Amino acid sequence: MQRYESLPRQFYLQDLAAITGRVCELRVNPHQAEADRAARSWFNQISVYDDRKKSKFLNYGKFDLFAALSFPDADCMHLETCLMFFFWAFSTDDLSDEGDLQSKPDEVQAGHDISVSVYTNPDGPRPQYPYAAMLYDLLTRFRGTSTIGAYHRQYFYSDTERRFRFIKAFEEWSDSQVAQSRNRSQDRMPSVDEFILMRRATIGGALVEAMVEYSLDLDLPDVVFENPIIKAMSDATTDLMTWPNDLCSFNKEQADGDYQNLVFCIMHERDVGLQEAINILTDMLNQRVDDYIKFKSQLPSFGADVDAELARYLHALENFTQGTVLWYYLSPRYFRGVDVTNRKNLVVPLFEKGAF
Repeated sequence: MQRYESLPRQFYLQDLAAITGRVCELRVNPHQAEADRAARSWFNQISVYDDRKKSKFLNYGKFDLFAALSFPDADCMHLETCLMFFFWAFSTDDLSDEGDLQSKPDEVQAGHDISVSVYTNPDGPRPQYPYAAMLYDLLTRFRGTSTIGAYHRQYFYSDTERRFRFIKAFEEWSDSQVAQSRNRSQDRMPSVDEFILMRRATIGGALVEAMVEYSLDLDLPDVVFENPIIKAMSDATTDLMTWPNDLCSFNKEQADGDYQNLVFCIMHERDVGLQEAINILTDMLNQRVDDYIKFKSQLPSFGADVDAELARYLHALENFTQGTVLWYYLSPRYFRGVDVTNRKNLVVPLFEKGAF
């Protein structure tokens, strides 16, 4: 990707949280500190990082703030599990995004294969592989209170096992991690449409939805998630989380030499410069908010009881989306040394290569 080695010294971002805020409410969970103490105590027992890297991961990540913004109505026990989910997901994602396995798809696949045993053999011993051990602990807690659809295995329908939503989402996420690592190893730039589909999986959109269900112990039948309007709304909220992530993480990723980013895909496919690509993606984000508003106006009724539960779910998912977009700004993970107090037309100096 030699053509992207020379980029402008700075770029401008609009207030992305104001764009998503047209449909998504921001709220904060009061149990942040208590859940963080418990989740950190658990994470400190997992041999994922040495002490220096662990401190950087936790303090730069601000995952406690992320969880509090994203799951505002969860009780302390559920919020602790949601924070454990972030520790597991981000450390596993970093392994293939910026770690030793960044461009080694076969090794990424091998790691995920070990993790698969956690749910294919749930009565087996806790794995030694730390990323699988975290998933083992996470699913143990998840099984404790989650509803049938969110976790538990169902019966057979037409010779096809209907996977519970969290595990199905994990499998899709794992496959996308391998595919993205393969793209990096081959120095391959996907098309914009291809990348959007892949990013819905790599950001873990379906995993997020399962965690939202878990966080409130919601009980929604499969027929809801199979409805085309609900599917369209799901894609839209995932894009509302994902596209701001690519805009906010672009600086870090270009400094890491990682070109698997929607901004780069737009630059490549449309043959435009950095700022124009950012403006195009920001316009796409505005349109996606309009799409979500349209889909929400077309919601069908599933009966009074299900409709009430669905309203709680959609509101919680909107809370998660807005909390996520704001966290992108507040975490030094993406804006180290940048004053984000005023997010309107934010000037972002380009990080030097290797700055992270």
